Amino acid sequence: MKPARFDYLRAASLDEALAAIARHGDEARIVAGGQSLVPMLNMRLTKPGLLVDVMRIETLRTPRRENGALVVPAGTRQAILLDRPHVADELPLLAAALPFVGHVQTRARGTLCGSVAHADPSAEIPLCLVALEGEVHLRSAKRARRVRADDFFVGMMVTDRAHDELVEAIGLPLRAPGTGYAFAEVGRRHGDFAIVACAAVVDGRRMRLAVGGVADRPTARDWPLLDGTALDDALNALAWDLGAGEDIHATARYRRDLVRRLGRRVLEQAAEEARRCQG
Repeated sequence: MKPARFDYLRAASLDEALAAIARHGDEARIVAGGQSLVPMLNMRLTKPGLLVDVMRIETLRTPRRENGALVVPAGTRQAILLDRPHVADELPLLAAALPFVGHVQTRARGTLCGSVAHADPSAEIPLCLVALEGEVHLRSAKRARRVRADDFFVGMMVTDRAHDELVEAIGLPLRAPGTGYAFAEVGRRHGDFAIVACAAVVDGRRMRLAVGGVADRPTARDWPLLDGTALDDALNALAWDLGAGEDIHATARYRRDLVRRLGRRVLEQAAEEARRCQG
């Protein structure tokens, strides 16, 4: 199929892009890498009146460090961040997850902010943003605001972004001293959306597990440092709380079992890394 007819604007500045989406409201859609939006256009799952391309806006290209976080603008491609020198030291969780995002070809075009804005509950980048307790930087012609990742994702492909707002950037907290990180996922093939994905962050006082592919949005739980049957019980409760559904890829029972097994694996890996860092 081909997309329905739409107008196209290649914005030369952030102000031009924001003015356009302010005028057109929910008839406008932002496109950056297009790896999520273009297939939806072709299948006519979305029919915007105006497509605003922000990839030529110079101020949206380069990541920067700011207040203990790496701020990644809307025009930063996934491959650029994956190739960033020392990214494994700055953001070890994201460095571990990015190779599972699509394929080399799609990462060369896709952006991190585009994945966050699309809000697929199985996507790796939103999962890491939630696990790291990052934030989303939103901007409209009238205001700028920041939203915690936990609050930004509302449901399946539904976010807190208003129709006149652009996801200008995301803020990913940099590696904290004495903290361990781990990521794992199970999919039908490498590069497919995950059936279940788990991201763990463990420090000297607590452990945090974020799960994607089960609920209608990436979901995180915080616990004190647990092990043995206490950890098994916590993971089992989480597996049931997420309300796993069934589809052509997996049964609800299989998804619950993956939450338990992958969850324990990444938490143990992150805990071991945290011990090494503290020692």
